[in-house]
Amino acid sequence: MLNQIIPFKMLIRRTAFVPAYKPPAEKDFETIRYFISRHKKILILTGAGISTESGIPDYRSEEVGLYSRSNHKPVQYQEFVKYPKVRQRYWARNFVGWPRFSAVQPNATHYAIRELEKINKVSAIVTQNVDRLHHKAGSENIIELHGTGYIVKCLQCTYEVDRYELQETMMQQNPDMENSVTMIRPDGDVELSREQIEKFRVPLCPKCQGPLKPDIVFFGDNVPKERVEKVRSEVSDSDAIFVLGSSLTVYSSYRIILQAKEEKKEVAILNIGPTRADNIVDIKISTKCSNILMNLHNTI
Repeated sequence: MLNQIIPFKMLIRRTAFVPAYKPPAEKDFETIRYFISRHKKILILTGAGISTESGIPDYRSEEVGLYSRSNHKPVQYQEFVKYPKVRQRYWARNFVGWPRFSAVQPNATHYAIRELEKINKVSAIVTQNVDRLHHKAGSENIIELHGTGYIVKCLQCTYEVDRYELQETMMQQNPDMENSVTMIRPDGDVELSREQIEKFRVPLCPKCQGPLKPDIVFFGDNVPKERVEKVRSEVSDSDAIFVLGSSLTVYSSYRIILQAKEEKKEVAILNIGPTRADNIVDIKISTKCSNILMNLHNTI
């Protein structure tokens, strides 16, 4: 791992949502190549940092993350459940942002992970992302730690619906809704005017008229216990952990690293900028994921 100070002029940024980073050194590539070559069952943990190259911003990156670019704060679970106005604001924004969000395609990092699967290096993928880009890239055995924006469930009964189908329903209920998007957010919504939000008709469960919620673990909510246990089992069954594009700020991801270290597994992190686990892992390289991973499977 390199600990030297990199002059500012060596930092580069290639897309609007990728934070400034230093190009990898040859030994960074070799470190990751050797890490992958000596393990057969790697659990890959991914975060928002791998989707920035596809045009989806993350929350926390310096200068380019959503918190740096705006005063937007993600919806809180308890507020969504309690207040109809919060649900109206969420669904209006999500409705307008969905066509662009759902059209986003995987990038080189997603496809590189798929190639590592093909050579039997990956035991499971645990992703914090709700964008389903791993699925679009063809990956298998994916655990969506924080759920997905592609499924919607009723909060009062067992009804669930595909997000594409719900979009059709909302279009019928809101035919005059302006469909202009300036910037999508990590959870798929956009900024709208107060007037646009107040006139939006919120979809309800067709079975019980209860409120609908995307199958996403909102801030303030908990990851379902059965999902937590499945992740714990996958960590135990793996022989190493490879973190890609996550600062590990939220505990649901950080505890994966804590478990891995308790079980004496090797952990490598590839992420632009610091992470919560930098001082306890075996390998930390700070650069853009695709710069390391592209064509990596050809060298192992």
